[in-house]
Amino acid sequence: MKTRPLTRAERNHNPGNIRRCGVRYRGERRPSCDPAFKEFEGDEWGYRAMFVLLESYRRRYSIDTLRGIVTRWAPPLENDTDAYIRFVAERAEVDPDATLLPRDVRLRAIAEAMSRFERGHEPSPAQLDALDRGWQLFLRDY
Repeated sequence: MKTRPLTRAERNHNPGNIRRCGVRYRGERRPSCDPAFKEFEGDEWGYRAMFVLLESYRRRYSIDTLRGIVTRWAPPLENDTDAYIRFVAERAEVDPDATLLPRDVRLRAIAEAMSRFERGHEPSPAQLDALDRGWQLFLRDY
């Protein structure tokens, strides 16, 4: 059986393809060998960083809907943002314009759908386990 090559998100343990920036996340590898994207010690740390970043959108920019999140995460200048929103809304079963609360449990489903969109294929059981561990790491801190 032929195995598929790892995606950039998988190689970097960065399921959301978070770009390099000045923010330092727990579990982040520094320096990153990737010239454009962050690298993490494991998928759970990459998922935790996604949750932290999504929470910062709410706190800093008052972005509290799926539509707002995805529009900031994947801006229309670089992405088909409308397709991204439709995909995540359908997969996560979240209304794109529903208000999300702090530590909203729907963020877990949103992050899973976003990472699926970023990766381009279904998550493995190990990736779903890492998602759960990342959610727990996030909840401990926020």
